[in-house]
Amino acid sequence: MVENLDSSLVDWSRAQFAMTAIYHWLFVPLTLGLGLIMSVMETLYYKTGKVFWKETAKFWMKLFGINFAVGVATGLILEFEFGTNWSNYSWFVGDIFGAPLAIEGVVAFFMEATFIAIMFFGWNKVGKGMHLASTWLTWGGASISAIWILVANAWMQYPAGMSFNPDTVRNEMVDFVAVALSPFAVNKFFHTMLSGIMLGGAFVTGISGWYLLKKRHDKFALSSLKVGAVTGLVAALLLLVTGDTSSKNVAKYQPMKLAAMEGLYNGGNGVELIGFGVLKCGLKNDGTNSDAFYFKIAFPKMLSWLATYDTNAYVPGINDIIKGGYQTDKGLAPSASEKIARGKQAIKALSDYRTASKNGDPEAKASAKAAMDRDFEYFGYGYLDSPKDIVPPVHLTFYSFHIMVILGGYFILLFAIVWWFSWKKKIASSRWLQWTALWSIPLAYIAGQAGWIVAEVGRQPWAIQDILPVTAAISKLSASSVAITFFLFLILFAILLVAEIRIMVKAIKKGPAISVDE
Repeated sequence: MVENLDSSLVDWSRAQFAMTAIYHWLFVPLTLGLGLIMSVMETLYYKTGKVFWKETAKFWMKLFGINFAVGVATGLILEFEFGTNWSNYSWFVGDIFGAPLAIEGVVAFFMEATFIAIMFFGWNKVGKGMHLASTWLTWGGASISAIWILVANAWMQYPAGMSFNPDTVRNEMVDFVAVALSPFAVNKFFHTMLSGIMLGGAFVTGISGWYLLKKRHDKFALSSLKVGAVTGLVAALLLLVTGDTSSKNVAKYQPMKLAAMEGLYNGGNGVELIGFGVLKCGLKNDGTNSDAFYFKIAFPKMLSWLATYDTNAYVPGINDIIKGGYQTDKGLAPSASEKIARGKQAIKALSDYRTASKNGDPEAKASAKAAMDRDFEYFGYGYLDSPKDIVPPVHLTFYSFHIMVILGGYFILLFAIVWWFSWKKKIASSRWLQWTALWSIPLAYIAGQAGWIVAEVGRQPWAIQDILPVTAAISKLSASSVAITFFLFLILFAILLVAEIRIMVKAIKKGPAISVDE
């Protein structure tokens, strides 16, 4: 792995990957959301034969296409960074992690490329049914692409279906179904897809609100607003279900992440859920903190219920996880110090195994293999120096989680109000609601970004949960080289983002074809 580690290299590598992922996620959710909405609109055209719905679908398709093109560019860079900046990671888990990414590239990408061409250029060249199918399949290709990327990410959160090969020092896939259908993979796909659909609903609702404010294309705006609000409301409500399932998975497999999400230092039975609070500055991640909040609004026993459906269940805090000794499904939880010691034993056993293999000593080889297997679940802890290293950035994780939850509730309320005003035919005269819908578009992006911060920052220090920390996953590069490419990518992504926004704004100002007002 990595010896004589330069901490600045880790910081720059993480910063570059985070920046690329953040930029990429500006485009992906809108692709997923607009893809569904434009497919619904074309379906209405297919069923009614009204040109109005055709032109409405074509307008949102134009915005979909602009967004899709930039998203592909940032996504390719993100995947290349696994090889350039995280080569140890790629070597260690490439046999598993590479499989879903390969499927995504071969199946989903070519599927999207094929049908998106028919969708944009086939209006007068193929039949209505074929064109409708190509539109749905374009969205389907984007969804399939998301499936396999999220399967890969979920495996990093919950490494299932694998076996470690000490001869190659690689993790190898032994059960593809376990990887593809793990609890994390299934839930992450639905939660992520729904968050994209919710953002698409917010985008369509907000842009429609702008047309109403400008008193342009009223029929188009009112019809689009209804579709956007209903789609967004359904997605936002379903997010409550997938969010609940996600909390159960995190509580069971990533208890430290859950503790950080709630700023929970001292756990117990019947633990309260923080609705809102302000964490104290200068908290120490050494197992000694007691009261973590300046003030808080909490719901008694609800975190225990959220984690287990039992209001009196035990939920460990950060201090408890560091100290160990509480009851789990596997018995008493070992302390962080014990895990680190056992991780170092596993690493030493791997070294002994390779030495015995080189020397042709089968008995020593078998003994080392048995020792390594016994402690392998803590393998990654062997690369850590201190128990406090297992604690993620608590403030960032806590605030990101609560921003995501609060905004989720806000969008349920917003979509419900917009739908109600639309049904009562009052939306056209409610300028305050039109402005609210427009200025809520950025909030949908913030909610999505906050969710990914919780998922990725909350599992630190792990690149792969319990098996490989980020400090052992990076490539042997100079920190200055990574820093230079960080700023180059920052400039490139900024140019792409500005270009996309300008093109999108120009298309929105131009508006849909005039026939939608007939």
